[in-house]
Amino acid sequence: MATTTCQVVGLLLSLLGLAGCIAATGMDMWSTQDLYDNPVTSVFQYEGLWRSCVQQSSGFTECRPYFTILGLPAMLQAVRALMIVGIVLGVFGILVSVFALKCIRIGSMDDSAKAKMTLTSGILFIISGICAIIGVSVFANMLVTNFWMSTANMYSGMGGMVQTVQTRYTFGAALFVGWVAGGLTLIGGVMMCIACRGLTPDESNFKAVSYHASGQNVAYKHGGFKASTGFGSNVRNKKIYDGGARTEDDEQSHPTKFDYV
Repeated sequence: MATTTCQVVGLLLSLLGLAGCIAATGMDMWSTQDLYDNPVTSVFQYEGLWRSCVQQSSGFTECRPYFTILGLPAMLQAVRALMIVGIVLGVFGILVSVFALKCIRIGSMDDSAKAKMTLTSGILFIISGICAIIGVSVFANMLVTNFWMSTANMYSGMGGMVQTVQTRYTFGAALFVGWVAGGLTLIGGVMMCIACRGLTPDESNFKAVSYHASGQNVAYKHGGFKASTGFGSNVRNKKIYDGGARTEDDEQSHPTKFDYV
């Protein structure tokens, strides 16, 4: 029951995290205009991974996609790639984890196969969450760098006088959604890896011991055990415990001090 619960909770967290990663990737508010120095404005700008938008005070919003790929910053393209890779890995992890649930039986699939599938899905979720967190963090670092560079350019005149007015951008809502979604996916992957241990069968090695029923005449020889039933069988029994093959007549014709009858 504990293994099934861990699997289900890990799957739900990963599913919720994957949905958050998809939502964050499609959101337009990765960076929003900073209104600290200009709180009253008729235009509000914000940008995403795929397009930039301008919202007017009347409520009209106009968005323009990025029509170029080579003209975009390399960091933005890297963030796109990381988010897409994280989503793809998360989708594969969901598919594998559904078939790896202990409560679902498919054919003659044993627990060892389910344990391997659970571990695989957990690793996929962990990598997916790490990709999402790294992508959002890289974009946030780029925003911080541009913010302080814009601030330095605004107050670079004589006597600290403001000479130019530049648009500065700060963190958008998509960054926080991406961080939370990546964390949930990562936690779900860890729980799936923990559930894998509960599905792994315990391998125990048992040493086999052979027991022979004693008959009417039992002869104990040094170096081995031989039992005769005394029913007058004409077949000569071969002794294989003594390192070589000797017949019963040969052994009885050469008695030793270790023979007990």
